[in-house]
Amino acid sequence: MNFRKQHSIEPTPMQLAPLVDVLFLLVIFFAVTSHYAKNEQVMDISVPAADEGKEKESRNVGEIIINIKTSGEIVVNGQQLTEEELLAKLKNIAAIYKDQAVILRGDEVVDYKFVIRVLDTCQKAGIWNIAFATRKPDAEAPKK
Repeated sequence: MNFRKQHSIEPTPMQLAPLVDVLFLLVIFFAVTSHYAKNEQVMDISVPAADEGKEKESRNVGEIIINIKTSGEIVVNGQQLTEEELLAKLKNIAAIYKDQAVILRGDEVVDYKFVIRVLDTCQKAGIWNIAFATRKPDAEAPKK
């Protein structure tokens, strides 16, 4: 005699509301962080316009953006650096990564001597892969 009742255990249905909430939060998180990761820029720098200028859609992993303000201040990753500090940082990076990419973002009214100082610092550190940030010219601005 079998006195035990045969009950089948019903599986618990998957709750979709918490899953949708978590996915929605992940989408928001990645949208916000990708926006800030894409534009590591100092807001008070206006790069010069060039006919062939491009807004770079994606950045290469590990590229360094050096911002040069109008007063000659050097800003990397939100930190203001002296030329000596920049040289030490670039030497450490160049020792590990031989083909390190550097993008110079100089304000369009910055003195040329400040740009040359940063270029010279990059050369002293052994970095040769250097690009200059530009933007497309405004549509309403007349060409010279």
